[in-house]
Amino acid sequence: MEIANNILETIGQTPLVRLNKITATIPATVVAKVESFNPGNSVKDRMAVKMIEDAEADGRLKPGGVIVEGTSGNTGMGLALAAIVKGYKLICVSTDKQSKEKFDVLRAVGAEVIVCPTAVAPEDPRSYYSVSKRIASETPNAWYVNQYDNPSNAQAHYEQTGPEIWRQTEGKITHFVVGVGTGGTISGVGRYLKEQNPDIKIWGIDTYGSVFKKYHETGIFDENEIYPYITEGIGEDILPENVDFDVIDQFEKVTDKDAAVYTRKLAREEGIFAGNSCGAAIKGVLQLAPHFTADDLVVVLLHDSGSRYIGKMYNDDWMREKGFLEA
Repeated sequence: MEIANNILETIGQTPLVRLNKITATIPATVVAKVESFNPGNSVKDRMAVKMIEDAEADGRLKPGGVIVEGTSGNTGMGLALAAIVKGYKLICVSTDKQSKEKFDVLRAVGAEVIVCPTAVAPEDPRSYYSVSKRIASETPNAWYVNQYDNPSNAQAHYEQTGPEIWRQTEGKITHFVVGVGTGGTISGVGRYLKEQNPDIKIWGIDTYGSVFKKYHETGIFDENEIYPYITEGIGEDILPENVDFDVIDQFEKVTDKDAAVYTRKLAREEGIFAGNSCGAAIKGVLQLAPHFTADDLVVVLLHDSGSRYIGKMYNDDWMREKGFLEA
């Protein structure tokens, strides 16, 4: 009988789906790696379980322990599923820019959620970076995950996501495009794919208000690049250790408005109900169209589900309020 022993065994082996209408102007074949098919509805399930298993193996996470992490929501969901199966308590620290649905989902699966202000510097004691570290240090038997600098994050995608994409495309992939936040997905997948074929292009999607693109191009960490933005799940005001700039060929920035508009277009034109960063990734592919030829096979990873953005990108009133809905 084909029966999974628990929900964690259903993570991975997500489908590749050809895009048709939304990428009709691009000469290349464009396919989406739809990560919402994971049980926690995002790509983050993969690395959440890997980080926990590695911490268990080396003793950082002990039986009955408390997992503490700063998260925009999706990593928290993956950690929550693993915590349920393995018997841990989870405390998630997030920011007030994230959708209410993300917090509701985390609480629904038993996580404690603490919300911090977005518009403060990373070193500010009120930031979600600082608060999560403080809670972990003050809580008995706690383990601070630190997905930004935890090498198990990128390793999960090197071991799982990269080989899946290589197998599913029969090695014909020419470009991999993905939004960049912690850097684990692009770095792990990118390292694996370039080991198979160094000619594969690895392109990261960034947002305005984030430091990645300029740092990659100049080596300068420019604080003038940092300002609040709406797009969720990609971009950073820090340089996570998981971002391996050596395997990334190029960054492309997408505006908040375009990310929101193309999130909705993806649902209406392709029937793929995906999240905010997925819209940014699709618009990034369209902006990069001049680089593609008819012989190319472009894989764009769609990070999560639209269910976490019902009150935002999929809500007409919210879109009008932000100036993103013109009609």
